[in-house]
Amino acid sequence: MASSSPSHSYLTHLPLHPSHQGDSEKRVEDDESRVPIHIVTAASQLPVEFLEPSPQSKLVIGFDCEGVDLCRKGTLCVMQLAFPDAVYLVDAIEGGEELIIACKPALESNYITKVIHDCKRDSEALYFQFGVKLNNVVDTQIAYSLIEEQEGRKRLRDDYISFVGLLADPRYCGKSYDEKEEVRVLLRQDPKFWRHRPLSEQMVRAAADDVRFLLYIYHQMMEKLNERSLWYLAVRGVLYCRCFCLNSNNFADWPSLPPIPDNLNADGSDPKEEILSVLDIPQGKMGLVIGKRGATILSIKQSCNAEILTGGPKGPPDKVFIIGPVKEVRKAEAMIRGRILDI
Repeated sequence: MASSSPSHSYLTHLPLHPSHQGDSEKRVEDDESRVPIHIVTAASQLPVEFLEPSPQSKLVIGFDCEGVDLCRKGTLCVMQLAFPDAVYLVDAIEGGEELIIACKPALESNYITKVIHDCKRDSEALYFQFGVKLNNVVDTQIAYSLIEEQEGRKRLRDDYISFVGLLADPRYCGKSYDEKEEVRVLLRQDPKFWRHRPLSEQMVRAAADDVRFLLYIYHQMMEKLNERSLWYLAVRGVLYCRCFCLNSNNFADWPSLPPIPDNLNADGSDPKEEILSVLDIPQGKMGLVIGKRGATILSIKQSCNAEILTGGPKGPPDKVFIIGPVKEVRKAEAMIRGRILDI
């Protein structure tokens, strides 16, 4: 693989695939390998098999984005890619739009699986800033909830685990991530933290830390997910990538939802089709939907097996996004419309 030539050389530990380890407990600290961290400012510094996706060289990579107020209107600053033998930090500030557009075929490819924790805002930033339709993601936040459901632990549909919480779970990593809070403090003090150049050692370490465990977690999760959950994982990955990426043609030019595999219909309990619905909320009425201290929207969530999201401070401010089985989405829509009219 080609490498970049930053002014400093950085290395990080990348946990090996669990199957490479003899310890049945699969301790993350055992047999770790040190791999380089490449700072990328030109497409030529990225692996050819990433830039030119093909069915002959399918890849699974860890993926994340850092930025200033990362959303449609924010600034994408760094895109992190974790390969089994290296971590690449794609510098969108130094490399500019040309560099991210060079990555577009890979980010949209079915041949490259992007393992990410919570894809929604990353997808939004890529779509509105660079026209990239993020595709073929395995969202570890979604996968965690599906495994919890498989194993009989019920929770609210959108009560998702944080990345710090996932890393701390001994079933997946059992690692504390205190440095994450340090970066959060810095971001509160300086919201433009990720725009500063050159990248400091702390920035490089923090960016790499957000992706270096993802492949390890991915393999752990793939061992647990059954066929039905894997289908739901694929469907929700598509829907969550679309979530905040509003367009005028109802996502007709986006990757389609994966069909239900024939083997999942064999037992007579068909999986339920899932959809994304976007509701327009009249100006000044969002407070009625959310309620005092979020009580109203929480009540709606508890009544429906669907995820209900608002744009929040990053926007869009006048939309509610609902993801889930068709029947549950329609139920949530009716309840929200009822609240808007309940004056």
